Amino acid sequence: MSIVKINVLTVPAEQREELEKRFAARAGAVEGSDGFEWFELLRPVEGTDTYLVYTRWRSEEDFEKWRSNMGATHGQGAGGGAGGGAQRPAATGATLWSFEVVQSAGPKEA
Repeated sequence: MSIVKINVLTVPAEQREELEKRFAARAGAVEGSDGFEWFELLRPVEGTDTYLVYTRWRSEEDFEKWRSNMGATHGQGAGGGAGGGAQRPAATGATLWSFEVVQSAGPKEA
């Protein structure tokens, strides 16, 4: 059964564009990882400053393996600098939610 990890990021309005740029610059960084199934960066549309980073994995073990590799090579979160220098984090807070997929559905084929 797949698992879902949702990173809940508090992002001030003035940092939204920067956060999205940093994620765009990392495009492809997770897609080739063993056990990776899906990624989405969700932008809030009203009433909140919370972004959601949704990833789906084949197993907890696959996620933990990717996480440990990313920590060793890219720093934590979307705040790492491309040139090795530290950048100010775009998010002011982060929480990781974990879920098991119990049911799933997609569109019916015509």
